[in-house]
Amino acid sequence: MRAPRLSGDVWLNTGGKRIELSELRGRIVLLDFWTSGCINCLHVLDELCPLEEEFADVLVTIGVHSPKFLHEGEQAAIEAAVRRYEVHHPVLNDPDMETWSQYAVKAWPTLVIVDPEGYVVHVAAGEGHAEALRRVIADLVRRHEAKGTLRRGGSPYVPAEEHQDELSFPSKAVVTAEGRILVADTAHHSIVEFASDGETVVRRFGSGARGSADGAFDVASFAEPSGLALLPKEIADKAGYHLVVADTAGHLLRGIDLSSGEVSTVAGTGNQWRDGDTGGPAREIDLTSPWDVAWWNGSVVIAMAGNHTLSAFDPVEQTVSRFAGTTVEGLRDGAVGEAFFAQTSGFAVQGKRLWLADAETSALRWIEDGEVHTAVGTDLFSFGHRDGEADKALLQHPLGVAVLADGKIAIADTYNGAIRRYDPETREVDTLAEGLAEPSGLLVTDEALLVVESAANRLHALPLAPDGTQHVAGDAHAVRRPPSLLAPGEVELSVVFTPPPGEKLDDRFGPSTRLEISASPPELLADGGGTDTSLTRTIKLAEGHAEGVLQIVAQAASCDGEAEHPVCRVTRQDWGVPVKLSPEAPKQLQLILAGTA
Repeated sequence: MRAPRLSGDVWLNTGGKRIELSELRGRIVLLDFWTSGCINCLHVLDELCPLEEEFADVLVTIGVHSPKFLHEGEQAAIEAAVRRYEVHHPVLNDPDMETWSQYAVKAWPTLVIVDPEGYVVHVAAGEGHAEALRRVIADLVRRHEAKGTLRRGGSPYVPAEEHQDELSFPSKAVVTAEGRILVADTAHHSIVEFASDGETVVRRFGSGARGSADGAFDVASFAEPSGLALLPKEIADKAGYHLVVADTAGHLLRGIDLSSGEVSTVAGTGNQWRDGDTGGPAREIDLTSPWDVAWWNGSVVIAMAGNHTLSAFDPVEQTVSRFAGTTVEGLRDGAVGEAFFAQTSGFAVQGKRLWLADAETSALRWIEDGEVHTAVGTDLFSFGHRDGEADKALLQHPLGVAVLADGKIAIADTYNGAIRRYDPETREVDTLAEGLAEPSGLLVTDEALLVVESAANRLHALPLAPDGTQHVAGDAHAVRRPPSLLAPGEVELSVVFTPPPGEKLDDRFGPSTRLEISASPPELLADGGGTDTSLTRTIKLAEGHAEGVLQIVAQAASCDGEAEHPVCRVTRQDWGVPVKLSPEAPKQLQLILAGTA
């Protein structure tokens, strides 16, 4: 099909100039539909960098920012995200999801390739498509160069103005026994040690260059570090380091010896987990965007935001094991091994109870005695700023949590720019402060609640006066993603996967595809749930349900077609598809994993 026009309200990284696809005839255009709070979208930004470099003279990448949450659609928020994640291509803000709808997108992230003549020739949902995209682009270059329809040179990208601050989008903080404050200076790829005043810099761990080098404090490097956890003294003495760092974009855990300043890699391979082993020797197990860490229940618990699970790291035995979650993104309570999580981004320990902030479900949850519970939050698509009874209270993409001295729980309600408070005894939620710039981490001190105010590039001391609370009776919101209209009863569900040029499905060791289907509420899916190897299945949607969410996980393995020792790749995508049932609606639902419909 002819690529639809790009519609939105603000262009970034273009010097204020609007871009029309017609101006890019002769170039290959890669549209990246993303939203700044989606961890899988952030993975794709990294995956695209080598492609943009390799095909710099023929490829134009355009980010289409179609926001999930209200805050993400605000101009200041997307400008901050472009700086935070060092996006070096034009970005269109699509707050009303007009371009999203025109391209029939159904998942974050989705990648669309437009050929030099202006036609959509390839679509891929999810992450892990870099090699497939490289093959598709290379094939387009060959064909259109032969036709004379390829145009080289020139780029619409105009770098944004750089900002210089002591901190750059910091995320989390901890305090040492000596009272010094350690802060993950995320966009500066380093850890800053402040004196107890929170202002005087004592030293900085990390050279400031993005990387994964171990060594002395001034030569080691990190990649968007986030979570920090101090080990108990007896464990630190055995492990040989004091601080564990969730090195998020490096897919690693790093250890810092606060005495010598030495930085070492303690878990992860540097490769992002796609499939396979989730437990074993710590340096042999792939991690995926560890976002926060905490010492709890005799190990370092890891928020594995990249695949919506929790793992445990033993710094003495040097092992990693998964202990909670299934990799399905959602909100489901129950036994830890069967629960669903959604981009867990913050931890707080309260005795035997582990509190956690589940960002994508806008939820406050806890784990105790092997069971997962939800205090605030309902699903992937509901959010807002509303205080009151926990069952009706609403958050918006929270990233941090802390236990206050009185046992209540403080929440960094990031996209509401607020600090909220939950009382486990009364199950009431109120608001401690508003007007903050993306608070992402919380640290309780003797005098105040220290807020890591990420988009303001600072630490903010919030006095905890007993009379300083508010009660916000805010509106409820829902993600503006258009639902798929389907008829109740039998529906034919299919996932399209076409191997890229030069590859074929890998069936040497059994079926090369896998499809897992569930629903929220579970009763929506009367038949056809579970896991099978076919990418086409007849499901049955129950009568009496007006709407819900189909949770679909598809996976396909493909290999080089002719090579003696073929390289193989696994492509995987997790969809949460909102559906609305109507008797007159279609009885088919097609999703594109890779290829074209």
